[in-house]
Amino acid sequence: MTSTVRTGSGPGRRRTLAEIAEQAGVSVSTVSKVLHDRSDVSAETRAKVQRLLEQHGYLAKHRPTATAAQPGGLIDFVINELDSPWAVELIRGAEDVLHDANMGLVVSATHGRTRRARQWLDSLATRSTRGAILVVPELTPEQHEELGRLGIPYALVAPIDEPAPGTPWVGATNWPGGLAATRHLIELGHRRIAIISGPERRLTSRARVDGYRSALAEAGLPFDPALVRYGDFTHNPAHRHALELLALPERPTAIFAGSDHQALGTYRAAAELGLRIPDDVSVVGFDDLPFADWVTPRLTTVRTPLADMTALAARMVLRLLSGEQPETTRVEVATELVVRESSGPPAPMAHE
Repeated sequence: MTSTVRTGSGPGRRRTLAEIAEQAGVSVSTVSKVLHDRSDVSAETRAKVQRLLEQHGYLAKHRPTATAAQPGGLIDFVINELDSPWAVELIRGAEDVLHDANMGLVVSATHGRTRRARQWLDSLATRSTRGAILVVPELTPEQHEELGRLGIPYALVAPIDEPAPGTPWVGATNWPGGLAATRHLIELGHRRIAIISGPERRLTSRARVDGYRSALAEAGLPFDPALVRYGDFTHNPAHRHALELLALPERPTAIFAGSDHQALGTYRAAAELGLRIPDDVSVVGFDDLPFADWVTPRLTTVRTPLADMTALAARMVLRLLSGEQPETTRVEVATELVVRESSGPPAPMAHE
């Protein structure tokens, strides 16, 4: 994988870093070190590579150099979607830490498209990015290799699966969160509890469902696959799933939604069916986004400290930039159940 977009082989095509490395007689990683102002390159090699980088439009002439330990520069923040309060909270946490470190944040959205992710990686070679915070479902082996070749330290946030050993990442205690949400509903008297979670193959989704199942088993309640739906943590699929669940001959008296956006979809479905929350169906969400306290009724949800997660990821990247290893490469921040008005005891008729 190269670090620029391939646009053909004509005379106007921009050379890739691999081609520049070949021309200079050095490795791609050496070219990347020069491009990103790393200090461990000899003066002679640096001058030769800089001339080629300037010649092919990668470097502005006479750009000041910096060492990895110096403050300043840019950190890339890559996220799947930007159009939600969830994204805003995540960006805020990283920005707070990086602002204090006198570093700027460059935000890119991939929208779940492989081509967008490739464009982001290609663009790294054109700016002085010093590190990356990746809030993406997964990092492919090719992307991991390319970041290594470019010498860019990074940390993952809420990955789709547990990354390879040694990869810095930050997640949340999703299993305890799912357990706490379901326990709460059981303690209120609910016995038929449905769950709408995120993508089935995603670690966060599976962990929340596992917590739900554990709470049912703990209470001696059967697990019914007919009450489980997987979506994508967004409003519209959750709305459809909630309509299906609430139309069952024996409908659930409570729905645990795997995100606050999914809880909103559940609210909409209940309203369309003439059901009242929590009188006819209780709803619990996950994340505790700002709107959870604004909707009516106010949403009971599992608080995930999203800003804390990306703040920790930013500190991991800064530590790597300083030449140190993070104290740990795996951090899980604690979730917490926040009880509001959307959950209550089941109606007497539904409980019989």
